[in-house]
Order: sequence, then C-alpha cells, then structure tokens
Amino acid sequence: MIRREQLVDGDMSAGELLGVEPPELKFPFELRKQISCSLQLSNKTDDHIAFKVKTTNPKKYCVRPNNGVVLPQSNTDIIVTMQAQREPPADIQCKDKFLVQSAVIDPATTAKDITAEMFSKESGNKVDEVKLKVVYISPPQPPSPVHEGSDEGSSPRASVSENSNVNASEPVVQERAHFAHREEKHPDAMTLISKLTEEKNSALQHTNKLREEIQLLQRDSSKRNGGGFSLMFVIIISLLGVLVGYLIKA
Repeated sequence: MIRREQLVDGDMSAGELLGVEPPELKFPFELRKQISCSLQLSNKTDDHIAFKVKTTNPKKYCVRPNNGVVLPQSNTDIIVTMQAQREPPADIQCKDKFLVQSAVIDPATTAKDITAEMFSKESGNKVDEVKLKVVYISPPQPPSPVHEGSDEGSSPRASVSENSNVNASEPVVQERAHFAHREEKHPDAMTLISKLTEEKNSALQHTNKLREEIQLLQRDSSKRNGGGFSLMFVIIISLLGVLVGYLIKA
C-alpha cells in the first residue's frame, strides 16, 4: 500500500504528490531580454514521483528540465525561461498558464523511461496536477545615488548655495595658488620683476614731474619772449623725448 502525505505549506501550491513553489510564475518583463524564474518541486512522501511540466504557450517558454523524477523526501529545481519579446504585451494580465503533472512510479523508473501515458488516469497510476499562472511584474529599479558625507537635515537650497559659493571661489583660489607656486619655484625672478616694476613707477613719476616743470618754464618763457621759444626750452624738450623713448624701450 502506497503512503501519501498532503503538503500544506502556505507558500506553495500543494498537490497530493508534489508541492510546487512559488504558486505563480513572476517575470519582471523587459523588451528584447530573456527572463528566467525558478520553480521548486518538493516530494515529502516516501514514493518516487515522476513529473512533467506543460505550458499553454510552448513557443514562448523554455522549461529545463521539463520532466524527471523527484526522489522521496527531496526537492527538484526547474528553470522556466521566457524568450525575448519584441513587443510589449497587449494585456498586462498574462493569460499564459503552466501545468505540473505528477505520478507515483516504480523506484526503478528513470527520467528516460517517463512517457506521457504515465500521467494518464487510464494508466492506473495515481496522478496529480497543479496549475500555475504567469504574472508580469515591473523590473527592479536601480538604486538612487546617495551623496556621502551630507549632514542629515540640511536643505537642498543650502547645499546649492554652498556649492555655488565654492565654485565661485575656485578660480581665485587657483590663481593665488598658481602665483604662490611660481614664487616658490622662481624666487629670484619674482624679486627682479618686483624691482623693475618699482623702477618703472618711479620713472613715470619723474617724467610727470619733468612735464610739469616744462609747462612752468614754457609759461615763463612765453611771458619773457612774447610767445617765442627759448634755446633752453628746446633743449629740455629734446632731453625729455630721449628719456621717454628710453623708458618705453625698457
């Protein structure tokens, strides 16, 4: 006499012979991508159980293995793969279904010996069937990026303001760092540049002073000579031109 135990696990479809988990085949649907999900058959009896998996849409799904033998008190994993789909489904409620057939067999029977007649009630075997639905679900979303080091409770406006201030000050900081680096690398050149700048400023001041004195001499000469130019004035103008030309070349 064959002993059978009915499975009552809440997470699986319980048949008299095999427990099937999960009770629904859930596929995260994505276009042009093969999607697989697993199916587990559990035999909690002391009998050898043959199984066969059928589907209403065999061109759309690939089942490996689609038949076999589950030993007593053991499990068998099955991979169901949905072929890549080129178009989105017309109805989000998928109408595809699967059927898991099981039958008690002789312990000497192997997977190669399994035939369709074994799952027929006319064969005299104890036959059981479990139906499964196919459900489309949304694919998992990628995690949103998290900015490390941010303080809790800080507002987005404050962060934007701080970033703006930092970005605005970057050119000034870079320029200062550039000059500091040049000064450290070429201290003699920086000293010479500073000295030449001071000499140039001093020469410009001296030129302005000479220009003022020439204007005064020009006024005095005009008063004395009635608007003519004296020889001294012409000499001073010539010297001033030579000096300005020298400064410009320097």
